[in-house]
Amino acid sequence: MIGVIDLGKAYGARTLFEGVSLKLVSGSRYGLVGANGSGKTTFLEIVAGDEPASEGAVTISKGARVGVLRQDRFMRDEDAILDVAMTGDELVTRAFEEQRLLAASEAPDPARLVELEDVIRAHDGYTLEARASAILEGLGIPIASHRQPLATLSGGFKLRVLLAQVLLGGPDVLLLDEPTNHLDILSIRWLEKFLAAYQGCALVISHDQRFLDNVATDILDVDYGTITLYPGNYSAFARDKVAIRERKEAEIARAETTIAEKKAWVERFGAKATKARQAQSRLKQIEKIEVEELESSSRRAPLFSFEPERKSGRDVLEISKVSKAYGPKQVLTDVSVTVRRGERVAIIGPNGLGKSTLLKIATDNLAADSGAVKWGHETRVGYFAQDHHETLVDPDATPLDVIWSAVPKAETSYVRGQLGRVLFSGDDVKKRVSALSGGEAARLVFCRIMVEKPNVLVLDEPTNHLDLEAIEALIEALRAFDDGTLVFVSHDRAFVAALATRILEVTPQGFRDFPGTYDEYLERCGDDHLDADTVVLKAKREKASASEANAKAGGAPAGALSWEEQKKRANRLKQLPAKRDQVVAAIEAAEARKAAIHAAWCEPGYYEKTPPAEVAKLEDEEKALGPKIDALLAEWEALEAELAEAAR
Repeated sequence: MIGVIDLGKAYGARTLFEGVSLKLVSGSRYGLVGANGSGKTTFLEIVAGDEPASEGAVTISKGARVGVLRQDRFMRDEDAILDVAMTGDELVTRAFEEQRLLAASEAPDPARLVELEDVIRAHDGYTLEARASAILEGLGIPIASHRQPLATLSGGFKLRVLLAQVLLGGPDVLLLDEPTNHLDILSIRWLEKFLAAYQGCALVISHDQRFLDNVATDILDVDYGTITLYPGNYSAFARDKVAIRERKEAEIARAETTIAEKKAWVERFGAKATKARQAQSRLKQIEKIEVEELESSSRRAPLFSFEPERKSGRDVLEISKVSKAYGPKQVLTDVSVTVRRGERVAIIGPNGLGKSTLLKIATDNLAADSGAVKWGHETRVGYFAQDHHETLVDPDATPLDVIWSAVPKAETSYVRGQLGRVLFSGDDVKKRVSALSGGEAARLVFCRIMVEKPNVLVLDEPTNHLDLEAIEALIEALRAFDDGTLVFVSHDRAFVAALATRILEVTPQGFRDFPGTYDEYLERCGDDHLDADTVVLKAKREKASASEANAKAGGAPAGALSWEEQKKRANRLKQLPAKRDQVVAAIEAAEARKAAIHAAWCEPGYYEKTPPAEVAKLEDEEKALGPKIDALLAEWEALEAELAEAAR
């Protein structure tokens, strides 16, 4: 499907990757991972044809349709949401438009009208609206909103419409750059299931380890100046990469030890005439030993540090009866929250309920319709917006300009030193803001916050564009923010669990305030809003409860079963635990077999020693195990849901 031949990309003296040769096939979903700035997005753009390669070539099967999630794609705010999504199927949309124009003309061409009708029918054109509506609903945009103008959506939801466009087009090749960034848990789960059933070739950039574990069949790792293919999901890749690196380092250490021993022998006995022949022999042996030079990893962690210039007063923030609506949609109603010094407040809940809106109002970046916001004595606020453009307003500015604008009297050495802490060095400090990757822009915003020395941090989805190393570094820095106060919105379960000392849960009924950590919140409340399976199961239960309530309201007796049906149901419930255990055993066996195959592939000299026919047979078996495991996991999930429902 996609052939990558000796591909390389460099910007001046800086080489992102070179010598990359890959064969990416249909039915596989490739997770593209690597450090921020390592070249992931650049590789995706080269495959999409948006960026030229420095060397080599990329080929895509003739006639294959390519779908690309471009977050800068132009959309007209006055267009209806559904209409924007439907344009994703360009072939059908063009056919309908031409058909409409021909029908309105004075002398339409009957033969062309027949051709267009054939095109529309061949590509399920008359189901286009229903398909677009289903995808939009799956991505969390309710049916009631589909006919409304695009302008009624926030930036994050507009990106969901872009994603719906791409998915609706039925592409043979799917290229997605951080598709989960603006999705809530239910929408991420829907996208996971969509991709699991996708039959084409998918290439996905993501820093969400759980998402990659659920979606990826293979991982493409951009590191060491090249791109390496690892079979399996992210967890398998993480283990295999470490194991391979450790094995290579051990081989190099053994070779260096052998060389050192032979050199020591030559130095000790080489001058003796009786040992001269043996010394020459050992020198020749040393010359034949090849010591591989390992490339250094591009994965580096920034050094975040937040040190307040002074402490704030005890009462940090008071939000009183704040309300906000976007047109007819009311997102906040009489919200009142008080935050005190030292608290780490996590605001969680589904998208669209006003979490980001509340932070914007609190930081004076958006006016409330009513209510008041009062900051306490000596508070100094550092705000991280979900959209970096809200902070980095000048696209032509450089990182140097951005930091100097925050501390205009600072010395050059100080500004460069702070930028170096967040991995901007050399000419990187002179790059235009518009040329920065999402991760680089996020690190730059954090650098600006660091030099401003706030005692209150207000962070809106701070991990969205950061790689795993940067997320870990950010967690450590925020843990050390002892004299400050933290208020943040996040869908990252590990991030929330590591930091929060208070949970504000946003629900359609309002805010629920829990004084405690996320683990304590789970223990007390039981609803894990950041875990996909738990959220999906809860949504199913709520839907079932609503259906049951409607049935009762209509006079139908809910749950009225005949004696035979009750007996069948009882027998079924008795069999469920055993059936579940059988499925779990089958999953473990299939995963063990897959791990064994991966281990065999990683053995030194495997491909040289193994006949090609046996290699191909093992590859076919490994490919077949992926769908089998997915099917078993789906069956296990259904059984668990049924057992949970029976226990209610």
